[in-house]
Amino acid sequence: MVWFKRAKPSIFTKDKRDTPEGLWWKCDGCGAMLHKKQVEDHLFTCCECGHHFRISPYQYFSILFDDRKCDEFSENLRAADPLEFTDTRPYPDRVHDIIEKSGKTEACRNARGRIEGRDVVVSAMDFGFIGGSMGSVVGEKIARAARVCLEERMPLVIISQSGGARMMEGAYSLMQMAKTSALLSRLSREGIPYLSLMTNPTMGGISASFAMLGDVNIAEPGALIGFAGPRVIRDTIKRDLPEGFQRAEFLLEHGFVDLIVHRKDLRHRVAQLLGHMQG
Repeated sequence: MVWFKRAKPSIFTKDKRDTPEGLWWKCDGCGAMLHKKQVEDHLFTCCECGHHFRISPYQYFSILFDDRKCDEFSENLRAADPLEFTDTRPYPDRVHDIIEKSGKTEACRNARGRIEGRDVVVSAMDFGFIGGSMGSVVGEKIARAARVCLEERMPLVIISQSGGARMMEGAYSLMQMAKTSALLSRLSREGIPYLSLMTNPTMGGISASFAMLGDVNIAEPGALIGFAGPRVIRDTIKRDLPEGFQRAEFLLEHGFVDLIVHRKDLRHRVAQLLGHMQG
């Protein structure tokens, strides 16, 4: 059974930003009022407190790739409806409306290019499409990115930004955890580097699979990373949680992530790590 369908590339508009619109933006971290140009010049981070605004895959591609040049691939996949799921509305209608309104086609994009002269494949998730949830298309896109890396012996970078598995696809969504993890284990056996970058948020089945399987696990400052949310855990165990629980800094202190990297340093740090790993 095919859990996704191929579609001819449709006419689509440029991705809308996941950050606030207008000339002035209020920082969610410190409350400072920031001018749009000021935020863009700081790679969509707050120049006062370092808060990282959520950005789209295209913006990560422009930050990471040399001269902002890359080739996108596997962009013609669309979500199918294997369960004929309906809640307040049919799943296909929901997907269609999101594509029409946002110009986004799925919650993941793949691209290949160079980072400081090194050939790299980057697979970036997009919270602006159904909360970055992982369905069969997202799993297939990440699998295809890994296969390209296996065939051409190129390092892989996955940028996670998701609330977890896509409930509208049920077990088909959960199966992508095993599918992606299996391909990443092949990369490991072949000695091909895989770097995982966790942004805000990285939750649920994403953190329980490929997001935590990097040769080096990197996080952006202040990113929420975990499986169940803090409120769910608190209500379950009936205890107060430590301050900053599930934030990147707490996880670094307890050994769950290896590095916290500011967005302005990301391209150089990725290139530096790949240089060490590839010799």
